[in-house]
Amino acid sequence: MGLGALMLPDYLFSKPVDAARFLDSGIDTKAKKELADAALARAKKSGATYADVRIGRYLTQSVTTREAKVQNIANNESFGVGIRVIANGTWGFAATNEVTKEGVQKCADRAVLLAKANARLQKEPVKLAPQKGLGERSWKTPIEINAFKIPVKEKVDLLMKVNSEALKAGANFINSALFFANEQKYFASTDGSYIDQDIHRLWPTFTVTVVDKQTGKFKTRDALSAPMGMGYEYLTPKASEKIAGPQGLVLYRYAYDMVEDAVQAARQAKEKHTAKSVKPGEYDLVLDPNHLGLTIHESVGHPLELDRVLGYEANYAGTSFCTLDKWKSGNFNFGSKIVNIVADRKQPHFLNTVGYDDEGVPAKEWDLIKDGILVNYQATRDQVQLLGQTESHGCSYADNWGSVQFQRMPNVSLRPGREQLSVEDMIKGVEKGIYILGRGSYSIDQQRYNFQFGGQVFYEIENGKITGMLDDVAYQSNTQHFWNQCVQICDEKDYRCFGTFFDGKGQPGQVSAVSHGCSTSRFAKINVLNTNSSKTA
Repeated sequence: MGLGALMLPDYLFSKPVDAARFLDSGIDTKAKKELADAALARAKKSGATYADVRIGRYLTQSVTTREAKVQNIANNESFGVGIRVIANGTWGFAATNEVTKEGVQKCADRAVLLAKANARLQKEPVKLAPQKGLGERSWKTPIEINAFKIPVKEKVDLLMKVNSEALKAGANFINSALFFANEQKYFASTDGSYIDQDIHRLWPTFTVTVVDKQTGKFKTRDALSAPMGMGYEYLTPKASEKIAGPQGLVLYRYAYDMVEDAVQAARQAKEKHTAKSVKPGEYDLVLDPNHLGLTIHESVGHPLELDRVLGYEANYAGTSFCTLDKWKSGNFNFGSKIVNIVADRKQPHFLNTVGYDDEGVPAKEWDLIKDGILVNYQATRDQVQLLGQTESHGCSYADNWGSVQFQRMPNVSLRPGREQLSVEDMIKGVEKGIYILGRGSYSIDQQRYNFQFGGQVFYEIENGKITGMLDDVAYQSNTQHFWNQCVQICDEKDYRCFGTFFDGKGQPGQVSAVSHGCSTSRFAKINVLNTNSSKTA
């Protein structure tokens, strides 16, 4: 239900279509430019000092199953134009699905009219960081296999095999799904940029359930996949893209064996029934990237969004403990000296990797945390002047042509360790600890400071060895303490990513896709709770 609610804003603009329509290339670049020029000229004539136009075609497909049955197949397309302007020093925005010259001109008039009305309430004019006109540019996600060219039957067959093999391995129930997205976006502005982009993403996922018939209790394990900015090749795994983890675990980088992971999940869910309940106390935590990525997202990515820091998101998503005075001091100790966290929109295969943002700013990379010190935030063209900076970070995004673009999180990643270190070697140095994989339940306060995280799978570490599975585990800390307890990070050979298709923000709500890269990392002496009050540790 929660997933459906998060997806709702995009689907308000969508309509069901036949899957064959996904292979239609849509209107050509020349026609998009003509429409954009008509809108830009009209906006300037109506009084805009700046205008940008986004012509967007958004394609989504989902295939969902349960055990031996297909539950749903949904193909959706959304097509329209969003126009944003500055008039009388104030933003105005309007959108239309009437993609004609007359339609976009009317839309431009409406955007300017709204800006002028808003100007009566605005005290200071909008100031945009300079952005040189780029002329005509294009960018495409570097995919090998367009997922929309794969027949639906082949996708259903894959999920049926995933379900079948999981059931054979001991699962009692399994839900599995494939999600695919393609954003065909054209951006033009009065700065002189005309940018055509073709962005692809996919997400394979499942939940396996094993029931203990004697007690009636059930245990689950979700997929250890990551949503990726890739084509269908992600689901055609190569041995070279797998990582052999502790306990015979198979971990995945840029190719994912969904069947293999489902079998592994069924066995682990079964093992959870006999796992020892954790004894509360302080442990060294060894956190796998598929788990740590969510902690990065919530405790680093969100509190370093500049609009949240400034209070713009306070009504809906909260504020941030990383206030401007901490950044201005130049010595705010966010984490230990080995913690280096970077923001970017350039890493191959990541969800938020693009050529240009929704303000026409080229993708880039910049430091957020350097040697443990807070050094920067995430900002857009109209925000960076508040930091005394003159160049946008390229963090503008809208989830649909009918949504106004605003500041959204880029890929936010923990750099790998500089010294050679494997997961096995890291575990050998742990006297009392827990190895955690996969995302679980979580809670974090409105300032992104105090938090609690669970996971999917937990293994006890004693005297440098994994001794068995644990259950009922959650850890509790605050952001600054947690990142200052980061004492080891595996090297780049272990670097992998976690991601989400549905990062929610804004009013009206929008969702965006974002990835977080990291290597397995160790955090010393973190408080661990037992989440099952009915068990005696």
